[in-house]
Amino acid sequence: MLAAETLNERRRVKMNGGFLVLSHARAETLKIRLYTPEVVALPLTKDMKADTVRAIIDPTFDLATPLKGPFAASRRKLPRAFAAAVKLTKLAGLLPAAVLYQGTVRGMEIPSDAVFSFENKAVVELKLTVRAHVPLEGAENAELAAFRSGDGGPEHFAIVIDDPPTAKPVLTRLHSECFTGDLLGSLKCDCGQQLRGAIKIIAESGGGVLLYLAQEGRGIGIINKLRAYKLQDQGFDTVDANERLGFEADERLYAVAARMLQLLGYSSVRLLTNNPEKIVGLEAAGIHVTERVPHAFPANPHNRHYLRTKAEKAGHLL
Repeated sequence: MLAAETLNERRRVKMNGGFLVLSHARAETLKIRLYTPEVVALPLTKDMKADTVRAIIDPTFDLATPLKGPFAASRRKLPRAFAAAVKLTKLAGLLPAAVLYQGTVRGMEIPSDAVFSFENKAVVELKLTVRAHVPLEGAENAELAAFRSGDGGPEHFAIVIDDPPTAKPVLTRLHSECFTGDLLGSLKCDCGQQLRGAIKIIAESGGGVLLYLAQEGRGIGIINKLRAYKLQDQGFDTVDANERLGFEADERLYAVAARMLQLLGYSSVRLLTNNPEKIVGLEAAGIHVTERVPHAFPANPHNRHYLRTKAEKAGHLL
């Protein structure tokens, strides 16, 4: 197996007899018929170059190479390792595409089941590693709690403000990390406003918890989020951009947030959110949501279309 994104002329594999495996989302963008579940497999030919593969998998090249296809996807039943390989590229923060060979799948030494169960296993093994007092602007009585899974995966954090009691629903915000919005103050999204606004609201309300989750770009990672931004500059909205990259519109899972709350001693929350999917995700993972508390901020000229898309396509209550 080779992540297709890493393929170049120096790092070529034997193309003939192999397959380029794509997610359904990317295949639909390329008008490829979905004969097989989860992923599609395109036969590779010996004359195919790395640049050709890159143009197929990376939509930021679509304008430069618009005449791709037609493609004839394999109609045969695919080994489970094919879907596992695409999942593995997602977990690595790469474009969801892989080069593989049917029969003996080269390099796939990780059992497919281990790939598909990785995220659930990481939730089960999540531990509260350390807590420390960290005074924040507008919330001086704040504690930062760090969580890490036994697999050494990404760390998640909780900001616990004013030590709220565990016996009643705690005011809670689930915030997915956003490097551009949280740290740089990007105007393309409302993430920075939501983060700092949530800390202020929680502090003024007498306390609560903000979970800072390692789910950049709705779970696709910072590099792929920047690719999505490039597609947005070409006229695609935030949902279409993610799907053209080969991802779901939203790849986030909320079981990790539920586990963090449970480790902190909370079983019910008043959720500061506009996203109904967060309520569904927490409830499914065993956290009772007693109330949705709206959490919206004024639009600016740079994020107005983004916010409208979240409302119209993603169902956010704005």
